[in-house]
Amino acid sequence: MKILISTIFSLIIANYSYSQTYISLNPALTNDIGTIAEKSNLSFEIGRQWDVFSLGLDLGKTSLGNMHGNDTSTYLEIRPNLNVFQQGKFTNTFTAGIGYIFNSQQSLMTEVTSGIEYTLNSKVHFNIYFGQYYYSGKYSASSVTFFGLSGMFYFLPSHAKGILNGKSSQTP
Repeated sequence: MKILISTIFSLIIANYSYSQTYISLNPALTNDIGTIAEKSNLSFEIGRQWDVFSLGLDLGKTSLGNMHGNDTSTYLEIRPNLNVFQQGKFTNTFTAGIGYIFNSQQSLMTEVTSGIEYTLNSKVHFNIYFGQYYYSGKYSASSVTFFGLSGMFYFLPSHAKGILNGKSSQTP
């Protein structure tokens, strides 16, 4: 029991010592049928980043078109992201997410995305991304590819210095 409590306590300290909180706005266009509004999707993400790995919670809509009846486009998704390669201010990103689409017959959504992120400064990043959404239900499944842009804002970590060594966990 002591090992479990000390492990949880260590993870909490590590979480707040060496991570940054971010928010992101993610508009995209799919290659699905319909009008531009029906092909457009928009999401808002909040998450934490630890060095090259981040984990976010994404709330969005699979379509901005008018819905007849119940809204079947709102979703909630968990999005782990890995910064694969960095050269100067550019980073190659990979995201594999899983989510739930409310009131939809194809309610399970998975995502595979790759992108190129540009670091404007330590707090503002932009990303051009492309990928594929897979939708699955009890009786049907489908997929759609998409292309989008995102803008991210990084907040300072809760504790800018490490708890144990007192060194800054960020680069200016």
